[in-house]
Amino acid sequence: MSSPKVLFGFHAVSVRMKTAPQSIIEVYYEVTRRDARMRQFLDRAKEAGVRLIEADSPRIAKLAGSHGHQGVAARVQEMKMATSLDDLLDQVEATGVANPLILVLDGVTDPHNLGACLRVADGAGVHAVIAPKDHAAGINATVAKVASGAAETVPYFMVTNLARTLNELKERNIWCIGTSGDADKTIYDVDLKGPVALVLGAEGDGMRQLTRKTCDQLVSIPMMGAVESLNVSVASGVCLYEAVRQRGLTD
Repeated sequence: MSSPKVLFGFHAVSVRMKTAPQSIIEVYYEVTRRDARMRQFLDRAKEAGVRLIEADSPRIAKLAGSHGHQGVAARVQEMKMATSLDDLLDQVEATGVANPLILVLDGVTDPHNLGACLRVADGAGVHAVIAPKDHAAGINATVAKVASGAAETVPYFMVTNLARTLNELKERNIWCIGTSGDADKTIYDVDLKGPVALVLGAEGDGMRQLTRKTCDQLVSIPMMGAVESLNVSVASGVCLYEAVRQRGLTD
């Protein structure tokens, strides 16, 4: 059995209670916090049958490794997901999904940005998020909190060679579309209804050169004001929800 990990914050712990309460070892809550949000959280925890432990804020902060815990932290067992990207894509194909939607992040090292990207990916129904093992943030407690539960639901694969992985996606007939400020076409000019992997780089640096060259096509996000680029999580939302719009899943 894998070692337990820690989730903290109302959203992250509540999503785990909703989706897999049996995986929760124990929930620590700040006993001096008696506001409506905490009362509602404790009611849900009792309904889920999880073990509740009273604690003070310093103890929860030590467990969470952060002071932004909101008075809630949980020790949980790791959720079992597909062990490899190939396995995940095979499962997607087996379920009859004709047009998978994948988000690829190149160079996103900030855990807050990664958490926000995962939250957007979950909302848009993304099948997997891919990042390189180097130049990328891994999943930790901060990512899980910012993701508001999406770190538990969206498969996140860190690969050794991102360019090679993009080529493997192409072999599965998944069109790899990268974002770049100097691209001739915008995200609104391309067809996103088929199997698509949207590739985004970190704010400022953008995609690495080899990643850029490996993409099938480059598109831009129109910028009407003075700033030159968007935060990567915002850019992810713009691109992914354009795909959602084109696929007619917003009805």
